[in-house]
Amino acid sequence: MDIARFPRVRLGHFPTPLEPMTNLSKLLGGPNLWIKRDDCTGLSTGGNKTRKLEYLMADALQKKADVVITQGATQSNHARQTAAAAAKLNMKCYILLEDRTGSTDVNYTSNGNVLLDYLHDAVVDVRPGGANMQAEMEQLAEKLNAEGHTCYVIPGGGSNEIGALGYANAALELTSQAVDMGLSIQHLVHATGSSGTQAGLAAGLHALNSKINLLGIGVRAPKQKQEDMVFDLASRTAQHMDIKTPISREAIVANCDYVGDGYGVPTESMIEAVRMLAAEEAILLDPVYSGKGMAGLIDLIRKGHFKKDENVVFLHTGGSVALFGYLDTFASNAA
Repeated sequence: MDIARFPRVRLGHFPTPLEPMTNLSKLLGGPNLWIKRDDCTGLSTGGNKTRKLEYLMADALQKKADVVITQGATQSNHARQTAAAAAKLNMKCYILLEDRTGSTDVNYTSNGNVLLDYLHDAVVDVRPGGANMQAEMEQLAEKLNAEGHTCYVIPGGGSNEIGALGYANAALELTSQAVDMGLSIQHLVHATGSSGTQAGLAAGLHALNSKINLLGIGVRAPKQKQEDMVFDLASRTAQHMDIKTPISREAIVANCDYVGDGYGVPTESMIEAVRMLAAEEAILLDPVYSGKGMAGLIDLIRKGHFKKDENVVFLHTGGSVALFGYLDTFASNAA
């Protein structure tokens, strides 16, 4: 797997740690739990989008862009990291935020990721829920191009075959760490939304002929739609990487039982997971992605989904700054 041939600009702190979660393993009485700390990537409090942006921003620079445009939900981790990457590379960043939850809480609309968007000097504008965000970005790009700029449009979550290279590379990083540690990993679990993280991991693990079972815990779409999105992008990413053998559809698995009432809407199991990780492992999850991903993992352990002696790695996708957008959720659930 020759990922080094693709343009990349260094933005993050890699490799990220791979650590045991001894207290949580003992508490749950389940498998041996580990955590891959992609909340420690370093760019504006870190997160998984940094890996994708290293390839996306390199592509933007090659295309002589001076403006990047992206979109996401109000408390978008991706938007915050894109704004930070643009600031670091002296590019202007425009962010379109979709109101997917309808929340008018000032902390949700102005704190957390949104605050950092502004601190990174991004131009932020809001669109209503259900808007065609790709069309909105393209319309903005057309306007700015007409004014003399060269715009580079990044899809939500950085989820295309260029961004997914970041997680194909992460698969290599993880397996190399495991070899160095003498660790045999049976399962890799993470939150899956816009599909780029899972698609990149699937392509990378496939290229490595790895036997690790990959499981995405959905945070937005129903199971069939989520798996179809991931499979499509994983296949395109593999093709982009010139991998000759096709990815099996059976390798793409998403469990979407933990979404609750919708994207970004708190659930009791998410609140429990965030509080549990903070109290037991001193690790801060986020309420939208990693919180629901961990809620799914905890529930599956309780249901006996994993064998007691298996090693299960949870990929922490970052985003704990979004906790400050959900103050009422956690204040009302204080111990």
